Amino acid sequence: MNQASHLPRLALLTLAFGLLAGCNSLTRQAPVVERTGASVAERPRPAPAARAEESKADEKGMYTVRRGDTLLRIALDHGENYRDIVAWNNLRDPDDIKVGQVLRVAAPERGERSAGVQTQPVPVPPPAVPRKTEPRADKQPYNETVAAARPESGTRTESLRPSAPAPAAAAPAVAAVASGDEKLSWMWPAEGRIVATFDEGRNKGIDIAGRPGQQVVAAGAGKVMYAGSGIRGYGNLVIVKHNNSLLSAYAHNRKIVVKEGDNVAKGQMIAEMGDSDADSVKLHFEIRQQGKPVDPARFLPGR
Repeated sequence: MNQASHLPRLALLTLAFGLLAGCNSLTRQAPVVERTGASVAERPRPAPAARAEESKADEKGMYTVRRGDTLLRIALDHGENYRDIVAWNNLRDPDDIKVGQVLRVAAPERGERSAGVQTQPVPVPPPAVPRKTEPRADKQPYNETVAAARPESGTRTESLRPSAPAPAAAAPAVAAVASGDEKLSWMWPAEGRIVATFDEGRNKGIDIAGRPGQQVVAAGAGKVMYAGSGIRGYGNLVIVKHNNSLLSAYAHNRKIVVKEGDNVAKGQMIAEMGDSDADSVKLHFEIRQQGKPVDPARFLPGR
């Protein structure tokens, strides 16, 4: 009876081991599926408003206000009059600009200024009526020789007429600006020793040492775009705009003797040298081309 009782237990154990082996085999052969769709769906995306604001900021002639910016500084860095920027952006308070705000810093395009003007479609001329090759009553009889001498139906005869010369292509705006810059006549804005030269990373112009009250003159003819002390680090500052591309800046003055909107001639006194917002008496002089500081030595005559 003991041997008979052990037989069912052995059979059950054998069956159990077989099932476990089958499960392990199925587990090893199960395929591995990579779920990449979930990671893509969970990836954060910028809000539509933020994307639109970034896209607008990347447009030509637009600028996004950063921490520490002032409207006067933005205008100087883009070579524009701050009053124009106020008008282009309909700003009620020039001092109330916010970080992240997108401002227009260039004149609107012609199409934007005349957005409300409606244009009429140009009418399409009617199709030309083909001419007949048969002879008319008042002409000589039709024959192959006469037909060969006449233009066939649909043949264009404009090539037989003398064509008017094509109008000359307009010169690129960049070339016009460059030629205008070359025509400007420059002189040194003050007498004195140069104590700091142009370095785009450190000094955006040149520094000329002098004595208090010494004359500071306009380096070229132009219009006073700014006269005041609203830009930190420049003290009493005068900015003269010479054309659409170039302006000059005169900083650290003791006294300003011109006002905004004045037309000044080359060599005309515009300020007295001083040390406002500076550690010594000197004139900080900059020339900016399309808002970007350039080396004044490229424009000033040798001395």
